[in-house]
Amino acid sequence: MQFPDDDNGQLLAEIAAAGIDLNKMHQVDFFILFEQEADAEKFAKEIVSDALVQNAELEKCKDTGVWEVITQVQMVPEHTLLGQAEQYIESIANSFNGYGDGWGLMDGDEA
Repeated sequence: MQFPDDDNGQLLAEIAAAGIDLNKMHQVDFFILFEQEADAEKFAKEIVSDALVQNAELEKCKDTGVWEVITQVQMVPEHTLLGQAEQYIESIANSFNGYGDGWGLMDGDEA
């Protein structure tokens, strides 16, 4: 299987090399960071009302003190779809002063 030469393509290649079937549905976690807890909470409430996202978990990073919302999407992790989902979720996060920090598979790695 060939993957585009970018960060998402590289991670998909690594996940495929680890033996994970990328043609099946997986839970993909998109990581969104916030400086303020209130912004993170507002985003988490907003994003779970979206049909794309199944769940959102709010955590505080012990090392940095930054708030992280992990948004979970059930999808086939195809390169183009991943990029579109990542951009879509980040566009909503931006309106709450949040920014994307990559994605990962529950049974794979993180980008």
